[in-house]
Amino acid sequence: MARTARTVDTRRSILDVAQRIMARKGYSAVGINEVLAEAGVPKGSFYHYFASKDAFGEALLKAYFDEYIADMDRVLRQPGRSAAERLAAYWQQWRETQSLDDCQGKCLAVKLGAEVADLSESMRLALKEGTDAIVDRLERTIAEGLADGSITIDGEPRGTAQALYDMWLGASVMAKIHRSLAPLDTATTATGQLLGL
Repeated sequence: MARTARTVDTRRSILDVAQRIMARKGYSAVGINEVLAEAGVPKGSFYHYFASKDAFGEALLKAYFDEYIADMDRVLRQPGRSAAERLAAYWQQWRETQSLDDCQGKCLAVKLGAEVADLSESMRLALKEGTDAIVDRLERTIAEGLADGSITIDGEPRGTAQALYDMWLGASVMAKIHRSLAPLDTATTATGQLLGL
């Protein structure tokens, strides 16, 4: 299919609407027709933009992670700040945008991770690729913190980065279950301990 500017814009609009809806409801609870109606796209044209529902889900996750990673890079590359300060800013942003019900499309990995990993191999791989990219950036920033002296850890940067991401992902799920920010507060304290802050 040749991609015109209009086709790309419509496809992007469908993905943006789906991200907002699915961040609230999950993947299985949202029908394609609901997304198309909200995006103002005729029902019969879904397959003009996506080859299948799996392809749609994979595109949704890739678009989400592209946006997330770009924002993460912006936070973690702030000039004039130590690595510890940049990581603290990232975790603070996570706390503000990934918690409770009003995540406004910012918590798709939290919302869909466990749900879609067993539904679709292509979606699972998109989640794996996206979360690996997040851990890569955390690892790099931890290594920078070791070099600038703002961080001390027991172990290797990769293992610490993975443990931190796993902890924050779990804390985000627990914050939803308990409808409380307490799990994220606990993650904040544990993060400081793991990074020697």
